[in-house]
Amino acid sequence: MADRMSTRLRYDRIRDNGAISRTLNGHKKRKANASRDARMKKLIAGGKFPFTPAVQSWISTQLGIPFSQVTEEQAKSLAK
Repeated sequence: MADRMSTRLRYDRIRDNGAISRTLNGHKKRKANASRDARMKKLIAGGKFPFTPAVQSWISTQLGIPFSQVTEEQAKSLAK
């Protein structure tokens, strides 16, 4: 039977593992976000208004306003 680890050591291990995991996942997320940004810009440049729901969601997130309030000029300015 395994020896019990003290609560303090267990929580220290959990905290340390969490910090490592957040760092690694953060690098992956930055890479994925950059890839998504490039993909969406390409779709905006080649597409026409109104865009697909995925592109609409990305545009509204970037501009910080609902897509129903976005003009075509605002959307096209994100493709640059």
